[in-house]
Amino acid sequence: MLDVRRLRLLRDLARLGTIAAVARSHTYTPSAVSQQLAVLEREAGVPLLERTGRRVVLTPAGVVLVRHAETVLAALDDAGAALATARGEPTGPLRIGAFPSAVRTVLPGALVTLGLDHPGLELMVTELDPVAMPEALRERRLDVALVNDYDVMPVEPDPALDSVPLLDETVFLAMPAPGAGFDPGFDPGFDPGSGTGPDLGSDPGADPVGDARHAAWIVGSPGTACHAVTLRVCRTAGFSPLVRHHADDFAAVLALVAAGQGVSLVPRLATALPPAGVRLVPLAARRRTRVTYRRGAATQPAVAACVAAVRASTRAYLDR
Repeated sequence: MLDVRRLRLLRDLARLGTIAAVARSHTYTPSAVSQQLAVLEREAGVPLLERTGRRVVLTPAGVVLVRHAETVLAALDDAGAALATARGEPTGPLRIGAFPSAVRTVLPGALVTLGLDHPGLELMVTELDPVAMPEALRERRLDVALVNDYDVMPVEPDPALDSVPLLDETVFLAMPAPGAGFDPGFDPGFDPGSGTGPDLGSDPGADPVGDARHAAWIVGSPGTACHAVTLRVCRTAGFSPLVRHHADDFAAVLALVAAGQGVSLVPRLATALPPAGVRLVPLAARRRTRVTYRRGAATQPAVAACVAAVRASTRAYLDR
């Protein structure tokens, strides 16, 4: 009989690439992971791993077993969902991950609804960058996550996770409006136009990102989705941005833009109350948000209630 915990270790080795990474993920020692995988090989009766230099890779039999492990783990989540449904009213911890602009906008209404309709749930919110959400879900540190990507840089689906669409947002180029307090050392490199509020009437044939090639840029920290997307958008426009500032909070980004410190890409959820001195020009790029959970967990009462509440809260927020 194959042990489910050891199957999960093998699946994570296929995903993470090294025994050391698997050990960190599960707070084990590398030797403990190696011992458990050796036991799994004995249970399977065929070699699952082979060494190539200092690395361990899956054998063809190991690759086959990982595919089946995904199915087994999803089936266990299905079983857990069925039992939870039989128990009736959802109770216990519900761990929700969300990126900062969602935490400030669409998530609070969902939390109010969940608290009123399902008082037995212990709601726990963690703010994370979208790139960190899938791993947190797989490692069961989260039950539900609001995850986003951009159409200019789509993320490949994770076979261990399922999701439902939530929101498709316009992405804006945020730039200092005329009369904003420019840094004397800052040359925007383009005419920012007129007006201080969101500019929804820009020429659709124009290339505002290309026009900002000589501007200073405010981007997210290296390793974040926002950082990678900004580089991609600028390179598609034919240049590498001159990065002046790094900031991960869009409120801070907009404050820097208002102070004449540069330009930045900002999605709609972050533009509800832009500071004076910021002009927003809509771009063709879109940010897409999904409600994501482990494969097989969609029918768990707590997960289903959370998905419904987040979708209702998002509709209400957008209709304001």
